[in-house]
Amino acid sequence: MDKLQFWKEGHGRVPSARLATKRMVVRTLCLLALFVLVYHIFTSVELRNSIHDRVTPLIQQDPSKGSTVLTEPSTLVGQPKVTIGKEKATLLMLVRNRELHKALGSMRMVEDRFNRKFHYPWTFMNDKPFTDDFIRFTTGMASGPVEYVVIPKEHWSVPDSLNKTKIQQGMEKLRTEGVIYGGSSSYRHMCRFNSGFFYRQEALKKYDWYWRVEPDIELYCDINYDPFTFMRESGKVYGWVLSMFEFEATIPTLWQHTKDFISKFPQFIAEDNSLGWIVDGANVTKAFAEKKVEGNYNLCHFWSNFEIASLNFYRSEPYQKYFDYLDSQGGFFYERWGDAPVHSLALALMLPRNKIHHFADIGYNHAPASRCPQDDASHVSGRCYCDRSRNYDNDNYSCGPRWFALNGVGIGALLPASLQNNI
Repeated sequence: MDKLQFWKEGHGRVPSARLATKRMVVRTLCLLALFVLVYHIFTSVELRNSIHDRVTPLIQQDPSKGSTVLTEPSTLVGQPKVTIGKEKATLLMLVRNRELHKALGSMRMVEDRFNRKFHYPWTFMNDKPFTDDFIRFTTGMASGPVEYVVIPKEHWSVPDSLNKTKIQQGMEKLRTEGVIYGGSSSYRHMCRFNSGFFYRQEALKKYDWYWRVEPDIELYCDINYDPFTFMRESGKVYGWVLSMFEFEATIPTLWQHTKDFISKFPQFIAEDNSLGWIVDGANVTKAFAEKKVEGNYNLCHFWSNFEIASLNFYRSEPYQKYFDYLDSQGGFFYERWGDAPVHSLALALMLPRNKIHHFADIGYNHAPASRCPQDDASHVSGRCYCDRSRNYDNDNYSCGPRWFALNGVGIGALLPASLQNNI
């Protein structure tokens, strides 16, 4: 028989020594694989039990809803949050429920860049009740206390005294002309509210200062000091970052009504005011002496989506009378008066210019405009991360250069020396 034959003749199907060896190897490998499998099953069970023991304390069961919510102990909703900042101030946002994601993005910016050190409270306002998700997520994001305000109907509705047909005609005119928000009634309600009603809300009566925060903004720089304290200690009333021209089609009669108001209440014109910023070539000394405003409005205004300001300015008699007078003229609805020019005209006429502060050290973006601090120190120190060429001050539509020329501070106002080391 050939020596390569696997079976020996005369002995039936008896395996050769070579085949027996192979079978032994296979059995050994199978036993080894079985051992490895049992070991992994055992260790997997141990690992699962370990993870379960660690995660179980983080799980909160809500039997009424049949849901399981995973939260980290350090951010459990309901834990007390205490304000560290010493001013009576709030971070204020007018926002809709559908803007939750954008609101959280803005909150993250403000918390990381500033409020994590001070824990100032947040106040949210909406003409509709806030959803449970909005409240849960924004409360979790805030480092300080949070309050939610539903705007009263009378502060978000068309006054009965106005002509509804005229309003519709005005909206249609601006819409067909392609004016931004020209056909929007909600935008008009928002501008009117921000002009004359936000500071009257019960939730704000306990505060002296507010920082207006819009959904979907960016802050480019760490803010290592308290702007509210700075404003109070330096005697400032209003702080801004960006300024620009208003769309003339939205405010065709606002300036004339403002001049009419000043003629009725000339005592409200402040000495050393900022008339020269809103009227090119204006004689500020003459305007104060004669208690009379002349010239044409150049459309300059502070961009009010960022403002750090005193609530007491809006509560003052001059401003409240000014808003009430404008409101009686119907221009918030007949035209499309914005809160930015309304605030700016009042500030320019009713305050000495040294009460208004430009925050040149704050890097800010709210599309389509942004400003990056221009000094070297803010960037070499790592405090800011932004492109200095993205500076709206250099845009043809910016009113910043007019302000800087009027106040003689060049491109950007400096902070007091006592605060500069904190930047």
